[in-house]
Amino acid sequence: MTRTLSAAGAIVSMLSLWLTAAASAAPSGAIFTTVEDGSEVNFNQYPSKEAVYLDGGPGPGAPQTAAGLDDGWYVFQVTDPSGKTLLSTDIARNRQFRVEDGIIVEVFNHATGVDVDHDALTVQLMPYKDTPNHGGVYKVWATPVDDYLAGAAALGVPNGLDVVDAGYKAGNFHGFLPADSKTDNFKVKKSAIIEVDTRFYDSLTGEILDGLGVTWIDTLGATNDKHSYWAPYLNVFHEAHVESIEPGTHTIVIADGIGYSVSQIRRPDGSVIQGPGAVDVKIPNNENKDLTIFIDVEVDLWQ
Repeated sequence: MTRTLSAAGAIVSMLSLWLTAAASAAPSGAIFTTVEDGSEVNFNQYPSKEAVYLDGGPGPGAPQTAAGLDDGWYVFQVTDPSGKTLLSTDIARNRQFRVEDGIIVEVFNHATGVDVDHDALTVQLMPYKDTPNHGGVYKVWATPVDDYLAGAAALGVPNGLDVVDAGYKAGNFHGFLPADSKTDNFKVKKSAIIEVDTRFYDSLTGEILDGLGVTWIDTLGATNDKHSYWAPYLNVFHEAHVESIEPGTHTIVIADGIGYSVSQIRRPDGSVIQGPGAVDVKIPNNENKDLTIFIDVEVDLWQ
C-alpha cells in the first residue's frame, strides 16, 4: 500500500496525540482476570465469584518485549460495567498490591495464588457483591495508590484507603480516574459471549500473525493492552481478544509496533483506514445473544 509521506506523517502524528490524550497517565502493561494459578478462562466466564483472581504484567500473547505494569503500589476495585456501583466490600487499604519488575509480588489481606508462567502472585477479588448488570458483567480496575488517593481527595475523602467507597461523580469512579487506570471485564456463570477480536495479517503473504497488540479503551475511558495469540482450547484463534464487554462505544487503537507498521485497518462495517488508527465499536444492548465483532489489520513487516 502506497502512502505519501505527508499523509502518513499526519496520520501517525494524529494517532500519537490521540493516544497521549486517551491514556497519558495510565500505567504501562495490562491487567487481566484469571484463576488462582494464572491460567486463562474461556471467554472470561467464571464458575463462581470466588474463582476470579487478578494478574498483572504483559497480557496473554504479549511478546517478550512487552511492558509489564509499572513498579509500585496499586489499589483495585470491582464495579458494575458502568463504574457507578461499587461492588467491592472491604476497605481500599485491604485491596492493595505491589508490583516489582512488572509483576505482582506483594498483596494486602486478600487470598493469593501463584502464576504458573512467571511466579507472580495472583490476587483473589473477593469479597464483592453481585453485579446488577443483567448480562452478568463485572469490571475490575487497578490504579496506582497515589492516583487513587488524589481521586478520593477530589471527592472530599482525605484518606481514601480507610474507606470502602470514596464516592462517585461523573468521571471519578470511587476515587478511580479512567485516565490513570487499567480495567478488565469478566462474567460469573454462563451468559452471552460478547467480544471484539482483532486479527493481524502480513500484507505480503496473508499469513496471520501472533504477538501484535492493540489498546482497548472501554466505555469509561480506561485502557488495557491486548495481543493476538493462538489458544484453540480457549477459542482464541490468532486474535487480540477483548471479552465480556458491556454495551456502549469501545475504541480499539491499532498503532505501529516493534518490527512492523500498519498498512490498513478494515473496520467491522467493511470500510478501511489507511495506516494506523482507532476503530470505534458500538456494542448493542444485546445481553442474551452471542456477538463477536472482527477487526482485520494488514501490516508491513520490517525486513
